Amino acid sequence: MIQLKKGREEIMYLLARAIEKYKSETGRIIIQNTNRKNYEGLAEALSEISNKLPETSETLIHEVYLPDTSHADSKYPFRKYDITGGQIKDAISGIVSKPRNFLLDACYIYLYGVGRKGFEQNPIDANLILDEEEDLLNNNKPNDLASSSPKPVNATIQAQSNSISKNIIGILSASLLIAIFAFFYVNRKWQVTKKDMNILSYQPSKAEIDSLEGVWLCYTGSPQARISDDNRYHKVVPNILDIKYKNGYFTLTRYGASFNHTGYAQFEAPNIVSIYSRVKSKKDSTESPRHSLLTLNSGKKYIPVISASWNFDIGEKNKIIGIREVLIKQGKGGTIEEVMNEIENSSCQCKIIRWHLENNQVKTFHLKNELLDSLNISEIKSLIDEHSILLKDQKDSTMISKGRH
Repeated sequence: MIQLKKGREEIMYLLARAIEKYKSETGRIIIQNTNRKNYEGLAEALSEISNKLPETSETLIHEVYLPDTSHADSKYPFRKYDITGGQIKDAISGIVSKPRNFLLDACYIYLYGVGRKGFEQNPIDANLILDEEEDLLNNNKPNDLASSSPKPVNATIQAQSNSISKNIIGILSASLLIAIFAFFYVNRKWQVTKKDMNILSYQPSKAEIDSLEGVWLCYTGSPQARISDDNRYHKVVPNILDIKYKNGYFTLTRYGASFNHTGYAQFEAPNIVSIYSRVKSKKDSTESPRHSLLTLNSGKKYIPVISASWNFDIGEKNKIIGIREVLIKQGKGGTIEEVMNEIENSSCQCKIIRWHLENNQVKTFHLKNELLDSLNISEIKSLIDEHSILLKDQKDSTMISKGRH
């Protein structure tokens, strides 16, 4: 049975690989010295994985972790399974002989897509496999000169041993050829899929990555097409988009007043970005998928976006619409906290998003349906009024005018 290395040697190798991947994905260099702050970017990336471990033991094949039931601050680095820059600094310097299990699992998932148990079932990195033959030799080293003297070997047994060795070599050679063929076959299929689905067709520059990655405020007028609301004239709702760069594309979470979206974005060409998202839920099916297209122009503060979206109404009233939205870049870095079930929510009758910046400042957003005319940003009012919405099936009952309000 294949066994993996453990302890100091294992975690030092995993973290070294993780640092290489983090640099490749983000372009940020980690200086490996005694300053724990140098490792905080990687620590936060691993923490996003480790804090989901209580929910992923079956899908990512790792040991079971109990949920965090404490009532402590829910933001990094105060969650139960958070990984800190200091922990990484100590582990990669070799002073940690028994690394924490959730740190190990987070590293395996970050590098190989499965937890330690899943990796052990199908190891794809020989550097993590324990050399059993070497261990066997070390455990059976002679203790004295007498035990090291040669012993007679039966010729028949020796011949059988040689035959078995040849058979093993033949099997290993065949297995290697099959593995090589499988690798190229899977890689070829992936290249075809990437071409057919237009995945990662364009590699953005660092400037383009910086221009898209970060926190965005998004205004959308979709409530104006919500049939169930008789007072929908000139309604608008702000959303918060948290966009992060990953492997040539971008992951995103869209925080709305009533529900959230999850999805991804990618550059299709210089400064041209497509965004796909869906309602974030525990269902296996995709709910209310939406697509957006935008052109990033550093000269504009308010960036119009054309979206195929929904009015996000109930049941059969949930209709597809075409809509213009407006994105406003807020900045980069920090962490997003979604505030629910607090007195402040009741007071404003809204969802609250707190953006914790790296300089310990906090910026708060209140997400709720509000009147377009109440916005203090006059430049975007005409961009997201009722004329910004295109209905799939034109019906007088869907859109209302001021006179019918």
